[in-house]
Amino acid sequence: MSLDRRGFLGGAAGLLMAGTGLETRVQAQSDEAEPTAFLMISDTHVLADAADPTRLDPRCVAVTERFVDRLNGLVGMEIPEQAGGGRVRPLRGVIHGGDCIDTGDKPKVEMQRTEWAGFEQYYGLTGKDGRLQLPLYEVHGNHDSPRGDGYAVQRIRERNKNRPGLTAISENGLHYSWDWGPVHFVNLGIVVGEVSEPARRRRYAPLGSLQFLQQDLQQHVGGSGRPIVLTHHIDVLRYSQPLPVETAKAEGMEWDPADVQAYYRTLTDYRVAGVLYGHTHGRNIFRWDGTAKAAKEGIATFNCDNSSHFGGAQQAILYFEIWTDRVLVREYQTRDAWETASWTPQVWS
Repeated sequence: MSLDRRGFLGGAAGLLMAGTGLETRVQAQSDEAEPTAFLMISDTHVLADAADPTRLDPRCVAVTERFVDRLNGLVGMEIPEQAGGGRVRPLRGVIHGGDCIDTGDKPKVEMQRTEWAGFEQYYGLTGKDGRLQLPLYEVHGNHDSPRGDGYAVQRIRERNKNRPGLTAISENGLHYSWDWGPVHFVNLGIVVGEVSEPARRRRYAPLGSLQFLQQDLQQHVGGSGRPIVLTHHIDVLRYSQPLPVETAKAEGMEWDPADVQAYYRTLTDYRVAGVLYGHTHGRNIFRWDGTAKAAKEGIATFNCDNSSHFGGAQQAILYFEIWTDRVLVREYQTRDAWETASWTPQVWS
């Protein structure tokens, strides 16, 4: 069942269990056990002032400051019963689903440098070097660099050299993996690819992310049954089309369907706790079975809303708890650009 931009999934109990490898166990979960808890944000679009590219746009400054302060205040916050109850647990960090800055897809290098400096000022890297008091693990999106050759991607490569706790970094320095507790995480950039056949141009360059994923999972997960979480920027359903797809059509698509199918086949060998991405500026939570429609059985998939876009009042993030026997997800949202915020009256469990 798919969602519209703000629709709710009725009867969410059991939504994520079938096909994710996180099957419900007979015994009850101990209240004393601690899950792997983290946040997902996306599409922050840090923006420089077009009239003065050396400074940030005032709209961006206002919403970003409020947003980061909200993130810093989440741990220990009580969650209403309508959103599953409990409190926000100690957080391992924040995953960013891409479009960190706004003008990386345009020939505006001065604006990009200002935007990335602002991004690092607000979001930092380790939780101790920016306004955000949590470690950040970002991927790049189309507004950062659609071909992977822009300033933002250069900076991510540099950040990866100092990013704490990584288990692996790709040869090109861009893709990376790490562990939070028993869960293995892999960040894969804008899209996952590419396969050698068909050999055609990709609109957004995968930069070897599929090969890195396959090697990383073989080396760091193998047959252990460890849960894994994957993050990239572009959404999957629109590009999960039956093969073959005519070359001219595929070259115009954001993600080549041949690469999408190879990505899906790779994941079927593992215990996937979640596929995470942004890009659509809307929340959508569903199961993915490799086809272009949300399925009743398949991989748990989480499309995060935009989180602090300068141009809108409606924003949101996702709060994850990954337990030994289940995944619990809630949404924290605003309708006035983080002047106020509340928990969406829904839980995915």
